[in-house]
Amino acid sequence: MITVIGEALIDLVRTEGGAPVAHPGGSPANVAVGLGRLGVPVRLITRYGKDEYGELLAAHLAASGVVPAPEGVHSGSTSVAHARVDAAGVADYSFDIVWDLPATVRVPADSRCVHTGSIAATLAPGAETVRELLAAAHAGRRALVSYDPNCRPSLMGEPEAARARIEALVDLCDLVKVSDQDLDWLYPARSFRDVADEWLRRGPGLVVVTRGAEGAYGVCRAGRATIPAVPVRVVDTVGAGDAYTAGLLDALRRRDLLSPNGVRDLDPSTLAELLVDASSIAALTCSRPGADPPTAAEVQAYRRDGRLGMK
Repeated sequence: MITVIGEALIDLVRTEGGAPVAHPGGSPANVAVGLGRLGVPVRLITRYGKDEYGELLAAHLAASGVVPAPEGVHSGSTSVAHARVDAAGVADYSFDIVWDLPATVRVPADSRCVHTGSIAATLAPGAETVRELLAAAHAGRRALVSYDPNCRPSLMGEPEAARARIEALVDLCDLVKVSDQDLDWLYPARSFRDVADEWLRRGPGLVVVTRGAEGAYGVCRAGRATIPAVPVRVVDTVGAGDAYTAGLLDALRRRDLLSPNGVRDLDPSTLAELLVDASSIAALTCSRPGADPPTAAEVQAYRRDGRLGMK
């Protein structure tokens, strides 16, 4: 089982000239859905209300095989993200969100991986509970700890303050996946390779940087790998990074590498294979609107004929 910790919310997606459309979202919830659709047993520790949007989220999670922790359902309202998509399909976000978790919540003992990221890892008061759960998993050394900063500047404040919080979480992780856009915001004067190398020295066994149309870069203890982007007709990029994370974790699982030692023992050739697998999942997600990651059957069809969503 993989346990994902973090926000589940509704993305109100507005394209140029269009009315907003409600899509279930939230970066960690998207990762959980992506894993569930790939056939991975997954549990989501999150927070949403018993309102109309909460019912939409609950149905969406159930349809994708995600088991939400019951402690996260509350009597308040469900959080909302307002996503405005430009002509190139790139989304810009603003948020109406509350993030907290019961102090009694725990990661199931049979979890092989614990993943978190984005708002859940930085927004008080819930971020402190998330940090405690990651620290406990890191200390136990039984589950791989995975993190995607997925920065939201409108909620995270100035880059200097966000850097300190993010670096403290990197120290607790075995795997970090981050976008080059996030690194540009956090470290405007540094190259993504330089930051990835520094983060690797902080403790993780693997750091992956996604670069949109430029492909992906990964560095592990034994070396590094760079791959080109998968060509795709982009509808929008909503949820693409989360789909990439789900694809990366599933690729590790399928190779029996989903453990702290698994990522530390990676070789560059296997790393390149992982990046290709994850990039394919993200590309398929970009080929349709909203955070709608592919199923295992759709991925198999793509890998067989290479045509789904392609130019």
